Amino acid sequence: MSELTNNQLQKAVAKLARNSIRLAESIEAWGQALDDEARDTARVAEGIGGMGVDVDTVAETRELAQTLTGINSAVGAYASAARDTAKAAAASHEQIRTTHDEIQEAFNRGATDYTYLDRDWLTQD
Repeated sequence: MSELTNNQLQKAVAKLARNSIRLAESIEAWGQALDDEARDTARVAEGIGGMGVDVDTVAETRELAQTLTGINSAVGAYASAARDTAKAAAASHEQIRTTHDEIQEAFNRGATDYTYLDRDWLTQD
């Protein structure tokens, strides 16, 4: 029998949602830094091209800028997936909470007096 309680499940899912949001924000910050680097590298390529630096160096610098832009696109997709995970975890947390509240409400409406009920008996296999 599983030892996971409803409260533990709620806490775990809420923690997953918070961690996923933090991860998405962190990934987005890295993506922004990559985008800034790609723009700076492209400017450098144009600058050194105007100064008469050899063609191969200018081409390599432009290629690096394009590579950084491509990596940034992949980072954006990864961040989007992390945001989707956070949304799914938040929805799961809300569903767990709602279901627990409905069960508690049904229990509270019951006519049986559970005052003297041995709670250990309920946990037996």
